Amino acid sequence: MPTTTPNAPHATPIAEFATALGTDVQAGLTAAAAGEKLTADGPNTIEQERKRSIWLMLWAQFKSPIVLLLVVAAGLSFGFKEWLDGIAILVVIAINAAIGFYMEFQAELSMNALKRMSAVPAKVVRDGKVVEIDATQLVAGDLLFLEAGDMVPADARIADAAQLQADESALTGESLPADKLTDPLPETTVLAERVNMVHKGTFITKGNGHAVVTATGMRTELGKIAGMVSAAERAATPLEKKLEAFSRKLIWLTLGLVVLIFIAGLLNGQQWFEMLETSIALAVAAIPEGLPIVATMALAQGMLRMARQQVIVKRLSAVETLGGTSVICTDKTGTLTQNRIEVTNIVTAGYTLDLQADAAAKNDPRMAVIRQVAILCNTAELHKEGEAVKEIGDPLEVGLLKFADSPDAGIEAMRAASPKLREEPFSSETKIMATLHAAQQGFTVYAKGAAEEVIKRSTTIDTPEGAVAMDEALRSTWTAKAEELAAQGIRMIGAAYRTTPTEPAALAEELVFAGLIGMVDPPREEVKAAIAECHSAGINVVMVTGDHPSTALNIAKQLGIATDEETAAINGSEMAAFDSLDEAEKDRWAASHVFARVSPGQKLDLIAVLQDRQQVVGMTGDGVNDAPALKKSDIGIAMGLRGTQVAQDVADMVLKDDSFTSIVYAIREGRIIFDNIRKVVIYLLSCNLSELLIIATASVLGLHFQLFALQILFINLVTDVLPALALGVVAGNPNIMKLPPRSNAESIIDRKHWIAIGFYSVVISIVTIGAVFVSHNTVHRSETWNPELCNNILFFTLIFSQLLHVLNMHASGTAFFRTEVFRSPRIWIAMLASALIVVGLYAIPVVRTALSIHPLSMLDWVIVAGAALTSLLIIRIGRSLKLIHQ
Repeated sequence: MPTTTPNAPHATPIAEFATALGTDVQAGLTAAAAGEKLTADGPNTIEQERKRSIWLMLWAQFKSPIVLLLVVAAGLSFGFKEWLDGIAILVVIAINAAIGFYMEFQAELSMNALKRMSAVPAKVVRDGKVVEIDATQLVAGDLLFLEAGDMVPADARIADAAQLQADESALTGESLPADKLTDPLPETTVLAERVNMVHKGTFITKGNGHAVVTATGMRTELGKIAGMVSAAERAATPLEKKLEAFSRKLIWLTLGLVVLIFIAGLLNGQQWFEMLETSIALAVAAIPEGLPIVATMALAQGMLRMARQQVIVKRLSAVETLGGTSVICTDKTGTLTQNRIEVTNIVTAGYTLDLQADAAAKNDPRMAVIRQVAILCNTAELHKEGEAVKEIGDPLEVGLLKFADSPDAGIEAMRAASPKLREEPFSSETKIMATLHAAQQGFTVYAKGAAEEVIKRSTTIDTPEGAVAMDEALRSTWTAKAEELAAQGIRMIGAAYRTTPTEPAALAEELVFAGLIGMVDPPREEVKAAIAECHSAGINVVMVTGDHPSTALNIAKQLGIATDEETAAINGSEMAAFDSLDEAEKDRWAASHVFARVSPGQKLDLIAVLQDRQQVVGMTGDGVNDAPALKKSDIGIAMGLRGTQVAQDVADMVLKDDSFTSIVYAIREGRIIFDNIRKVVIYLLSCNLSELLIIATASVLGLHFQLFALQILFINLVTDVLPALALGVVAGNPNIMKLPPRSNAESIIDRKHWIAIGFYSVVISIVTIGAVFVSHNTVHRSETWNPELCNNILFFTLIFSQLLHVLNMHASGTAFFRTEVFRSPRIWIAMLASALIVVGLYAIPVVRTALSIHPLSMLDWVIVAGAALTSLLIIRIGRSLKLIHQ
């Protein structure tokens, strides 16, 4: 039976409400109770899309105009009592539908698998401990822990709040963030004014707090709205739009040629019904109607490959944009570095400790205040489960906890002795965090943050002789110490405290400076090679960080982002607003590689400058304040480990491992996917155009042989489907990251590709028709033509020429036997399977009869094979002589 939630939770005192749901505002639910509720209530999901049924997907295969043309042809065949032709055309329709259904179904499965990989986490208190679970597992009564950047995973009643604010514009339309309180409200309070509630789909913009879940899934306010609206149609991606526009042009071109062929056939004495059937079949063969599905499959499979490499691409359109990325603006911590932050140095007025040189120094009793700051001014958690330690929270704060934890003064014991009363959370604007705690005589404030910010807010400093006033000279001295260590690549933060007999209004003011904490986060070993690969691909890498300029520049030089000649990073304090920048300053920004102490607004300005210079910008981000920059960039890249749910929600892709190399992998994969789709288009068009040219030539010249309608349809099935699918998923050009970025305005097929298509189709057509003449004049040497034999030579030569032609679909600049296509097992499997289907024609008498297949002599088969190899050889020579470029 579903959980019964008290009416009007916003009007009920939190303690009474929690009791009614069988939960505790400190310890939350037990795991057992949560499991029972999940069984009763179901998962916390919202059905936003109507799932397409298999039957609708199958029916969609018969709604194509091409299929209608085939139905007309079948009807005409039955009308003229051509029963075998009519049945054969219906079989072709069924096979086409089956293939289309299979490809679409596989694409759907791939997209569903991708959705499962991008599950949203939620932080809850269960059995008294903060744990991270899949948001779908939330139940009414769960105690949520929410902090800035979190997407609210369910409707919930606020239990406690520290400067908690939520953006509820998606639900209420109110543009300003709402301050959240804990007191009960009148029962008649409208939704937009329920300040003691948070709702699913909104997100936390400031502060943190706990909230008891009141409703999940379709029972939430968002779920009620979702239940009242039907699913919207999925918008076409830019690539799909390009394919659609391309297909429309191709259809008109094809129809024009088909009409000419039809008229030419009639003028040469062909039966109008046969020419009509041939024209319809030719129209079907010439138009690559399966191309959008192949493209979707290539995109979906590529996205799945990226997902297995820890890259979740959320939008199909992003894959195309990835291939054109020309600038990557990347954060430093965790993306370029290992995100394993360790405290290495402690500097106070009385001592300097290098913890790497002397690990025992961490237990120095003089570090009592530093340890208190590290543990109490901290929202991270360390859960010890046997030998394993589960880390929850920001890596920097986790590093501080690991440094400060000890058997004598453990984290839990210190927090229990000094419970937190208030908190001013860290923000990108203040760059400092402060917490208020009860003391024996009054209150104690602990603060940590950017070294220069903590120094600026300190009025006194602890020394061995006692507290000394912090004058400007001392501030300059300590700032210089921080700069000196930062220049060595050590991340510096300041630690401070304050004791006061009364509760202060503002916490991070009039502080006592305790010292500097130095931390290191080593660069990832593989990043340097990835950055070098970016540079070879014409992609500029820019470090954009909130860290100290000297630390940022040091790491940038180690990784090859900045050159040795660069002497300084651009500091956020010297970055003017975009509207006031002159062209010289814009050029300076565009040429710089390191930006430090950058605010969210300045990230937006940097993106605007780069886009103004016609760059395609990828921007990384993890915080709620990064969301505007992620949306403005061409590719928003959110962090999966340390990224907030808000950042992940607005981003185009999420890095599950926070690694820069994953970005480079995604760009490479994006380039390969687009390149593979282009290969498929070139292959299909050159094959289909060769069929058009052969039919047109035979009709206009009145040759004694011609392809029949069903043969054209069969060729289309055998040579278009399996090879095209295999091309769509080949490993890709090994040199693709040595090419410059592709412009997003670039069409799928440009002038050089049209020239290549024309060359390929002319070669295949001439060689195929030539095979018939060679057979007639060398093997049979008859004065009279044998139309059936000529037809079969034409039929089989065209099939095998097109199958071998797939080996030409590789990028230029690679030896034939080393190309990505030649070395692809999928390509060879597709070619072998298609060839076996052709050979299998002889085993099925009814199919053999329908396609007018007759036995060929061994010499005729030699001619067919030789002609197919000749077409491959001529194209190879053309490519090696650079007569054509692909």
